Amino acid sequence: MKYIDMHCDTLMPFADGVPYNIHRNNMMVDFEKLKAGDCSAQFFAMFLPAPRHWEREGKTPIPDWEYLKMLSAGFYANINANSDMIAFAGNADDWRENEKAGKMSAFLTIEDGRAVGGDMTNLTTFYDMGVRLISLTWNFENCFGYPNSKDPDIMSRGLKPFGIEAMPVMNDLGIIIDVSHLSDGGFYDVAKYSKKPFVASHSNCRAITGHTRNLTDDMIKVLADTGSVSGINFGPDFITPDGEKLICSVENIITHIRHFVDVGGIDCVGIGTDFDGVRGEMEIDNASKMDLLFTGLEKAGFTDDQIEKIAFKNVARVIEESMK
Repeated sequence: MKYIDMHCDTLMPFADGVPYNIHRNNMMVDFEKLKAGDCSAQFFAMFLPAPRHWEREGKTPIPDWEYLKMLSAGFYANINANSDMIAFAGNADDWRENEKAGKMSAFLTIEDGRAVGGDMTNLTTFYDMGVRLISLTWNFENCFGYPNSKDPDIMSRGLKPFGIEAMPVMNDLGIIIDVSHLSDGGFYDVAKYSKKPFVASHSNCRAITGHTRNLTDDMIKVLADTGSVSGINFGPDFITPDGEKLICSVENIITHIRHFVDVGGIDCVGIGTDFDGVRGEMEIDNASKMDLLFTGLEKAGFTDDQIEKIAFKNVARVIEESMK
């Protein structure tokens, strides 16, 4: 079963300034693992680390723009070096053409919109760089708004004026708006001000796992009402039922998928593994093992049509409607 994964953090090693090979490596995602798992398209995130990351690693902080140039350069160099199996995609037409050519597609994203810096022209600059999705926040406040938080006051805060103004600009450019990591108030503002479907690229159900990164049932209903999609995150912290051992089993994943379907319908859920950005015990611990999920869904009673929607059709629809 082919699939689309809306989030992985596999590009981070390019920040080390040393040669790094995405064709074959010891991480959760590489081109060979994606091919073995029958991946149709992988969204590669350029995650912007917090300042404490550099301190913890004992490294000199890299300015955001320099960091993004390093990661995007590594992204394109590896795609060009493996053009027989994967190609950049900037829209649904590119994805379809790559499919016809027997190639996987690679989408480029930014995780943490702080690099936009409150300057609307930077959105065009990032689009020209190839960025087709931006996670508005990570775990800290920035020009767009506020992050998910255990503090009710922060969690209730919506988008800042710049964030609201950026919604139609991102819509018109064809940059998908990603609400994973965003505050609850920010989520509802995106639903209000975005003219096109948006995504929670790697978020699960808060009713099952009470992490603030996950979505409430009401949010799931809003996703469904707006034609938007959430990608199931395989990280144990976000998927294990509260109080249970931290392990991401196929059964855990299916429990969240079923909840999405029960609350919002079959069209609001996809895949956003968060591979190479999460740790812990995982039954599906790399991209080559994705068939375990689809076999599990079939055994759990999901139809072929439902599995195809979860695996790729729902995300493909958002790409079609929200990405030029």
